[in-house]
Amino acid sequence: MDFEVGASPSPSPSATASPPPGRPAQCTGSSPITCHFPVSPGNYTVTAWIGDRASAGNTSMSVEARRRILSAVSTTAGTITQHVFTINVRQPEGQPTGQGGTGTPGLTITFAGSAPKLSGLTVQAASNPLAVYLAGDSTVCDQFTAPYTGWGQLLTRHVSAGAVIANYADSGESSGSFLSNSALFPTMRPLIKRNDLVLIQFGHNDKSTSASAFRGNLTTMVNQVRDRGGVPVLVTPPVRRRFNGNQLDATALHVNGVGVNLPAEMRRLGSSLGVPVIDLTAKSEALVESMGPTNSAQIYLRQSADGVTDNTHFSEYGAGRMADLVVEGIREHNLPLVSYLR
Repeated sequence: MDFEVGASPSPSPSATASPPPGRPAQCTGSSPITCHFPVSPGNYTVTAWIGDRASAGNTSMSVEARRRILSAVSTTAGTITQHVFTINVRQPEGQPTGQGGTGTPGLTITFAGSAPKLSGLTVQAASNPLAVYLAGDSTVCDQFTAPYTGWGQLLTRHVSAGAVIANYADSGESSGSFLSNSALFPTMRPLIKRNDLVLIQFGHNDKSTSASAFRGNLTTMVNQVRDRGGVPVLVTPPVRRRFNGNQLDATALHVNGVGVNLPAEMRRLGSSLGVPVIDLTAKSEALVESMGPTNSAQIYLRQSADGVTDNTHFSEYGAGRMADLVVEGIREHNLPLVSYLR
C-alpha cells in the first residue's frame, strides 16, 4: 500500500532535494503531530520533511510503541530537512505477546518536541532492507508504557534507511521460554533472510537455568538462525543496579540462583561456536560502576523521577545509554549493520 504524496525519497538526513509535499491527510494535531497509515505488517520506507518555511521548530520523531527514530532537531524558519528511515510494522506493535497493550494495526508516527514542524511525509513499502532482529527480555523490548524503556526502542535512532530493527523481545522471557512460545522465536525465525542479524540477549529471567540448559537453548537459537542464512550475535545481559560498596554484586552481574555465571557461559559459547559476543554485561558494569551507587540511579527507574523504583529496568535515558553500548559492540565486531549506522 503506497501513501506517497510527493517525489521519491532521498538519503537521510539532507537538505530538501525535492519539494516537500505538504502534510498528508493521515496526520492530525499540532503538538504532537500524530500520523496513522493503515498498512499491513512489513517493512516501510518513511520519508519526513521536518521544518517549516514560516517558523522555527524543534521536532522529534517516534513510531509505533515509543520507538525513537529521531531525537529532537531544531530548524530555523525557512529550513526544511529531509529524513529517510526504514520502519518495521508488527501487530501487536509492542511486545509480541501483547503485554502492556497491542496498539493500533498499521503504522503510527508521532512528531513531538517543543515545537514540532512537519512539511511532508510519505510511506512506501521497503525493498529488501537488512533486518536486525532482537531476541530478548524486558530490558530489550518495545515497552508500551512509560517510564519503562527497552534498549531496542532506542537502538532505532542509530539506524539509517536500508536497515530496519525488528524487536521480538518480550517481558519475562528466559532463553527457554523464548524458544518455546509460538509468538516469539517460532514466529521470528521464518522471517530471517540471508545476512540478517539476530541479536540474542538472555539471562535476567534464567534465574534457575542450569549451565547446560542455558548453553543448549542458546545453541538451538544460533543453529536455527544460521540455518536461515542469518548472522547470530550473542549479547550478554546488562547489569542490575546492586552495589556492595562501590562495586556491583554477583546478582547484578548475573550469577544466577544455582550458581551459574550466565555472561561467562555466553562468552564461552560464542568462542566455541564462532559467534560474535557483544559483552553488554562488561560494558554496562563499567558504566554503572563509573557513575557510582548514587548517580547510576538515573539509568534505571527512580521514585522521584519515574514514580517507581526499579534497579533492573531502564529509564529512557538508561535505555539510550545501553543502546549506545550495543552500537559500540556492533562497530567493534564490524557487523553488517555498521554501514547503516548514523
